[in-house]
Amino acid sequence: MILKQFYLGCLAHASYIVIDESTQTAVVVDPQRDIDQYVEEAEKHGAQIKHVILTHFHADFVAGHLGLRDLVGAQIHLGARADAEYDFAPLDDGTDLELGNVRLHFLETPGHTPEGVSVVVFDQTVSNDIPQAVFTGDTLFVGDVGRPDLMASVGVTAKELGGMLYDSLHNKLMKLPDPTTVYPAHGAGSMCGKNLGKETFSTIGEQRSFNYALQPMTKDEFIEVVAAEQPEAPAYFSRDAMMNRMEHQTLEQSLEGGVPPLNLDQVLALREQGAQVIDVRSEMAFAGGHLEDSVSLGLDGKFATWAGTLLDPERDIVILGEPGQEKEAAMRLGRIGLDRVAGFLAGGIQALGNRPETVASYSMVNIQGLADLLASENPPLVIDIRSEGEYDTAHIEGSINIPLPHVRERAHEIPADVNICLLCRTGYRSAIAASLFKAQGIHDLTDVEGGMVAWIAADQPVTSTATSCQA
Repeated sequence: MILKQFYLGCLAHASYIVIDESTQTAVVVDPQRDIDQYVEEAEKHGAQIKHVILTHFHADFVAGHLGLRDLVGAQIHLGARADAEYDFAPLDDGTDLELGNVRLHFLETPGHTPEGVSVVVFDQTVSNDIPQAVFTGDTLFVGDVGRPDLMASVGVTAKELGGMLYDSLHNKLMKLPDPTTVYPAHGAGSMCGKNLGKETFSTIGEQRSFNYALQPMTKDEFIEVVAAEQPEAPAYFSRDAMMNRMEHQTLEQSLEGGVPPLNLDQVLALREQGAQVIDVRSEMAFAGGHLEDSVSLGLDGKFATWAGTLLDPERDIVILGEPGQEKEAAMRLGRIGLDRVAGFLAGGIQALGNRPETVASYSMVNIQGLADLLASENPPLVIDIRSEGEYDTAHIEGSINIPLPHVRERAHEIPADVNICLLCRTGYRSAIAASLFKAQGIHDLTDVEGGMVAWIAADQPVTSTATSCQA
């Protein structure tokens, strides 16, 4: 048996290929939408991808099951409770898929979603009865379990799903032997849980001992603990979950023909027609000069998550970046189902050189500069755009918390005629906030370089909702 994990850091997403060498049959589990790496891996071992499994309808990305079906003829498998537009083979609880020496045993494990399944992997050259691994999807993570609140808006309550999750964990997954390797669909940074560990795999035994959600407690206690303090789900989650149920164009079809180059006049005309211009350069480059009313979405941060949160999927997107960045940006947008890329500004920021009226900028300040400003006679208003939980843990006294997803709707709360300094964890989100505030007509702003991480590292004072302290 060959088993390989593919980890996509920007989405904290893990996918897998399992190859039975005796029959040269490959199975892909929870593929990302760009599928070339799975095809190349199968070809490297002389295998054919005959099956593709979704452990559930993922909400944080568009999966590559339709692409593998169309490109190599793979059969799609979903949980027996799934409802999809395309043909699929249902995975009933307790059934097996025999590949040769490799046997895949399916467990229905609802809780994160109603149709969720886990896949137990047996290498029968080692043992017919003792599993080697289990693909747990979003049911069980390293250090956490899947959040049960994402499906509440489509007829299943978070409490009902929480109860299902408890049963799936204790009656199914915790029945597996302790040495069984746990391969989840996500790692640290995913919004599908709240406490995911940095490791991308573990064992049943390790999770039984150290996972907070698997410690002894009643079902009601479990539901309460798991539901508490979950991060705000990005706006695009419900759309991507629906796309994964539907027949839709593949990423290859979406990107066919590449990303068209556009001159500045074409970009401005598209913007007048409602197109969204995104600048994928670094936050410092954006601050130094950018196309007016463009949105800062640097490729060096959680690009896909914030693109999905802030961009309208029904409007065209124009990319501004360094030469060559448009291809990566378009692919990463496509991974979350944002396919309406109209083109990119040829020449990048240099294309604005002869049109100074189209250029905007704002200042940046380092940590010592912010400390000096706050100690001055006319201190700025610090707006902290981290999540409510981050802010409550530690923030600058007197700052105002406006989480990034709510900047547009709450921009009217900013007092007139006051300088604002924008702060996040490291500077990535505050650059996005700066672009959104400027589009709302707020121009007297400064971005704080390095964010709260740099502020605390410099031993500057912070407070929390519980107590004030020096950090």
